Amino acid sequence: MEDEQLQQIFQRLRTQSHRPGGRERTDSSSGWWHVDVYPTSVETVSGTRRTALKLDTLNMGQCVTKCKNPSSTLGSKNGDRESNKSNKRSSGHKEEYTSAVGKAAGDILVNGTNKGQDAAVEASHLQGPAGDAKKKEPGMGAEVSSLQRIEDLFRRYKDEREDVILEEGMERFCNDLCVDPTEFKVLVLAWKFQAATMCKFTRKEFFEGCKAINADSLDGICSRFPSLLHEAKQEDKFKDLYRFTFQFGLDSEEGQRSLHREIAIALWKLVFTQNKPLILDQWLDFLIENPSGIKGISRDTWNMFLNFTQVIGPDLSNYSEDEAWPSLFDTFVEWEMERRRKDEETKCIRSSGTDSMDADEQT
Repeated sequence: MEDEQLQQIFQRLRTQSHRPGGRERTDSSSGWWHVDVYPTSVETVSGTRRTALKLDTLNMGQCVTKCKNPSSTLGSKNGDRESNKSNKRSSGHKEEYTSAVGKAAGDILVNGTNKGQDAAVEASHLQGPAGDAKKKEPGMGAEVSSLQRIEDLFRRYKDEREDVILEEGMERFCNDLCVDPTEFKVLVLAWKFQAATMCKFTRKEFFEGCKAINADSLDGICSRFPSLLHEAKQEDKFKDLYRFTFQFGLDSEEGQRSLHREIAIALWKLVFTQNKPLILDQWLDFLIENPSGIKGISRDTWNMFLNFTQVIGPDLSNYSEDEAWPSLFDTFVEWEMERRRKDEETKCIRSSGTDSMDADEQT
């Protein structure tokens, strides 16, 4: 009787397992039916019911165990396969790299054939970025070495207390370059270094200047002098050099706006070393002989004098006071014309005196 009741209960459970409220599955290893039943449809004798519920609870516990531990003995082969796929996906990059390295070493044989050569090609593609970086290293290293040589050169002449090359260091620098500090070459070098003050190179000026002339040693700087002197002969370059020279001669720390007369005279002689205007000597004589009337040379006067040498001829015949020349130029032209007139009178007197002496001798 009890067996019949149990069979009826299991029959009901199987029927309910096909409804939306339940499910059944079979264990391929044991052939038992594992039934998960929600306790809403069980109707039978209480004792038998408790037995059935205990069996189902055990089966439900096995299902929970499988979900929590897919790799346990309850897990199927399909479950293991999915787990392996997940692990493969998570370590995909690592396997590719390991495979490439292994193939590059020639350790992998496929169907008895060594695939090391093909694998080496694949590995070279993987290592491409690193190879490119190594190719760039020599250029970068050369640039670093050049900067280091400039740094060493700067430290050789810089002041002990300040991070600049001052008068004493400039003198030693020029001596090592085999040039005189008052030479035109030094002015051109200061121009390329864009030095703000005479007898002084800041760290930035020195570094930028060396890079501008592409030199990082004394020999390198010396080898650039011929090309720098040739560059200074070009009209546009010389104009830039000429304007730079005025600023170079100012004492920026004192806030000067005009050059002292003596400094201006020295700089005019220096800047016109390669292309001396015909009127330069007369202009400098005028400045020297009129010290009381000339306190300083303004920027406008300095810049306009270059135009003056290019426009006005050496005889000053085409000079006009009506044009917008600095007043100092008017004074100079008057002074120079007066000096020439006196020179002519003197020549005439000497000439007439010589003629009189010759006439007396003949008499």
